Amino acid sequence: MPKIIIAIDGYSSTGKSTVAKRLAEALGYLYVDTGAMYRAVTLYAIENGFVGDGDGIEDFQRLKLQLPKVAVAFRKDPKSNQFQIHLNDKNVEFKIRTLEVSRQVSKIAAIPEVREKLVEQQQKMGVEKGIVMDGRDIGTVVFPDAELKLFMTASAEKRAQRRYKELLERGDEVSYDEVLKNVQERDYLDSTRETSPLRKADDAIVFDNSDMGLEEQFERILDFSHRIIEKRK
Repeated sequence: MPKIIIAIDGYSSTGKSTVAKRLAEALGYLYVDTGAMYRAVTLYAIENGFVGDGDGIEDFQRLKLQLPKVAVAFRKDPKSNQFQIHLNDKNVEFKIRTLEVSRQVSKIAAIPEVREKLVEQQQKMGVEKGIVMDGRDIGTVVFPDAELKLFMTASAEKRAQRRYKELLERGDEVSYDEVLKNVQERDYLDSTRETSPLRKADDAIVFDNSDMGLEEQFERILDFSHRIIEKRK
């Protein structure tokens, strides 16, 4: 059975990771959450004082110098049997999902040196194909020749509601308004950064899931995947 590369891009909190993970499991492919990679670097920057909260000090130059010391990797967790993100050999899957990291990740992801480091790693992961990767620039920069490209979108309000519910279930104390503000700010920063801005690849299939259930979305994308794989037999 031939293998393909599936690139899933789109706005934050559109369910990219959820769909990509299920798709990878259904196809027996490797799943890579590139957003987690950028969040891990952001967590490193926060823990080492390279970014501040709002108008605090943002020493990106020091972060750039420290990048050779930042090791990001996915390892299978024996309990959940899922691949989880590790930062310098420590599992940070839970720590990278906080609103604090969400507030800073778009700024860190806009640093050219950070993107260069992580894009190189991501491209190596797809050499043998059989991979589902989601992020912001997978179909435009990381794998421009991917056999299947998807672009996920939904209204900012719908995405904020999903993210707000997720954070509450984790036990985080947040308000819907601050989550919505974060979603809107990330949209702006992701779409306007100079290096690899968020945009739809010309040959990507658009999925607006504002009013689409996860099951319907998954089944449609799985069908697209099977059709493309069949054509390559």
